Amino acid sequence: MRSKLPNTGTTIFSVMSLLAAEHHAVNLGQGFPGFPIDSKLIDLVSKYMYRGFNQYAPMPGVPALRELLSAKMKKSYGTSYNPNTEITITAGATQAIFTAITAFIHPGDEVIVFAPAYDCYAPAVEICGGKVIWVEMDYPDYSVNWEVVKEKINSRTRMIVINTPQNPAAAIWSKEDMHALQALVSDTDIIVLSDEVYEHIVFDGLNHQSCALFEDLAARSLIVYSFGKTLHATGWKMGYVVGPAHLMSEFRKVHQYNVFSCSTPVQHAIAEYMTDEEVYNGLSLFFQGKRDLFLAAVQGAPFEKKPSAGSYFQLMKYNNWQNHNDVDLAKKWTIDLGITCIPLSVFYPSDKNEGIFRFCFAKEDDILFEAAQRLKQIDKTHAK
Repeated sequence: MRSKLPNTGTTIFSVMSLLAAEHHAVNLGQGFPGFPIDSKLIDLVSKYMYRGFNQYAPMPGVPALRELLSAKMKKSYGTSYNPNTEITITAGATQAIFTAITAFIHPGDEVIVFAPAYDCYAPAVEICGGKVIWVEMDYPDYSVNWEVVKEKINSRTRMIVINTPQNPAAAIWSKEDMHALQALVSDTDIIVLSDEVYEHIVFDGLNHQSCALFEDLAARSLIVYSFGKTLHATGWKMGYVVGPAHLMSEFRKVHQYNVFSCSTPVQHAIAEYMTDEEVYNGLSLFFQGKRDLFLAAVQGAPFEKKPSAGSYFQLMKYNNWQNHNDVDLAKKWTIDLGITCIPLSVFYPSDKNEGIFRFCFAKEDDILFEAAQRLKQIDKTHAK
């Protein structure tokens, strides 16, 4: 057998979560909310199940949900998306990203990806026979060097994948970044795939800069969103993608054969639930409270910290990381201290061992306090 992903093994999330379970660790590694979803939403799903909405949904998604999302995009970003031809409901954001890449990338095509990068981008490109062209960003601000990006673009560049708010770096792109990207792709046939699943989780009065806000970018972008992140229901694997009709037509050609349609009662429930705009407009304030609580709780722990700008992750750099491998440290802390995080080096194509770790603060307050207490014990159990 000839593997399509010969260098790919078990993800770091699976490895660390299994280790956390074995050692009963506080798991701030994998990014999922550690608190229940709104019971109103559960009741709505049950309502639509009992009403008989249990068979296949239309391939693009339930019309009522697509219409709600069209109105939401117009109100949030001022851009009109036709619910019939420019919005598709997906089985989570990862499926949307895989489908978008599969729909457009041919063998030999190049795709620019910014690192540290969420781990589903590169494998999808490789499966399609494409080549990932990496642009690395650096601690602590993870800003983009646009001159480097410009040098990477050539006639083989088919797509640029962006992610803001960024996971794992917990950074956000500015309006100037978006204008720079727009200028680089102008007068090209490059497609932008924009992962914006944390659109509603931005802190300190900053604003999310969606591709939908910029006319030229919107005209060439497929933008991916996640109900799982917005509604605290990652296990439902529900998301959506918006984009101009000529791109969405190609997207749906692949979507209809690798998924076809998504959960019917859940779609109807979300369509009714999200008529209350507060369910997503209040997220930034809610998660900023979680971030601030966690940062205050870890004061005194041996880490350098810059407050997260967006997402529900916080990066921290271990003060005594020198001469230690960050993956080994993360495993050691899970086993010895019962605290699990994700080392940032795994999100880079190069050897980027700098002692930086990602912590998920989308947890109940008592869990965050317990995690902080364990982090304060690191230097007592770890030989410097």
